[in-house]
Amino acid sequence: MAGHTVTRAELAEAVFREVGLSRNECAKLVESVLDLVADSVARGETVKISSFGSFSIRAKGQRIGRNPKTGHEVPILPRRVLVFHASHVLKDQINGITGTVEDDDVATGPPASAGAPEST
Repeated sequence: MAGHTVTRAELAEAVFREVGLSRNECAKLVESVLDLVADSVARGETVKISSFGSFSIRAKGQRIGRNPKTGHEVPILPRRVLVFHASHVLKDQINGITGTVEDDDVATGPPASAGAPEST
């Protein structure tokens, strides 16, 4: 599932087209936002971006791992890992769902199979 990678330059160009600032100002703006997000997460803060998702740090403890080739046990040192949780808005966009669905409109149970007649 290879796709196109969006670069900082492309983000800055998109800001330039939308906002109308100079290209240099847009590049600095994108850099500032990314630096702020990275610095905040590195300090252990959670960064929430509305309708996009949240970035946070999770501490993982030491554990024993195995080399799959040899089966030899190897200690894996404690570390901090970056975690991203997508918002429901982003998840819906990825899945092609547009608009919001009211609770009454949500289907219950599995969908009927294509060839089977519906029972009444």
